[in-house]
Amino acid sequence: MGMTSMDEIGSGPATLVLHGGAGPFSVATLTEHLGRTRRVLTPTHPGWNGTPRPAEIDTIADLAAAYLRDLAERGLRDVLVVGSSIGGWIAAEMAAQDDAGLIGGLILIDATGIWVDAEPIPDFFALDARQIAEYSYHDPDRFYQDPATVPAAQIAVRQGNMVALRHLAGEPYMHDPSLFDRLAAVRIPALLLWGASDRIVTPAYGAAYAAAFGDAHLEIISEAGHLPQLEQPGATFARIDAFVGELDQARAR
Repeated sequence: MGMTSMDEIGSGPATLVLHGGAGPFSVATLTEHLGRTRRVLTPTHPGWNGTPRPAEIDTIADLAAAYLRDLAERGLRDVLVVGSSIGGWIAAEMAAQDDAGLIGGLILIDATGIWVDAEPIPDFFALDARQIAEYSYHDPDRFYQDPATVPAAQIAVRQGNMVALRHLAGEPYMHDPSLFDRLAAVRIPALLLWGASDRIVTPAYGAAYAAAFGDAHLEIISEAGHLPQLEQPGATFARIDAFVGELDQARAR
């Protein structure tokens, strides 16, 4: 299966950027930044922004497998996979499934996908708009939108996205019980970036996630929450660029 809806910009080493539950807009800054030096593929996950969701895409693992098939069909190798929130979960699952060695590096940004008993993920579906802003951002007032001021068409898109998120990630809630143990076999370099103020998946959750991988390190972005690429793009891009530079140097050896 090809990716349902895919944009592509730039040229250079292949990079796949995976959005979270908020939709493609939440990774637009990442795509633009990486697209200056790399070939960036940015799918819209099936079910988001009004796209169809095929019956065979029933779980995050299904979606990860579909994206791996797509990379193989495109003849891409040594792909850098960057994922935000559930996009990070998809990226981690892709790496765990990647028997063909298509992925060369991982960047997970405030990813979901594992369960940490000491750091449970709050029930996102039970939060109102104000609570979502409070949990998601270091500076919620900057990003909060009163639902009464949001156009009806935009509300409908958001509601559709939440339906897709609930279907793929609602049960078991925001994690795959098998993923944590499978990550130990993932040996490609992985950078985990975490907003210091994220209350959806906390920095302590991020530390547990990083420890699960064979070769990962965690970096904390201060004055940022769940989407540091929106709140602190400069600090986020600086860390990404340093990691990507190391990957490119290793590839050139």
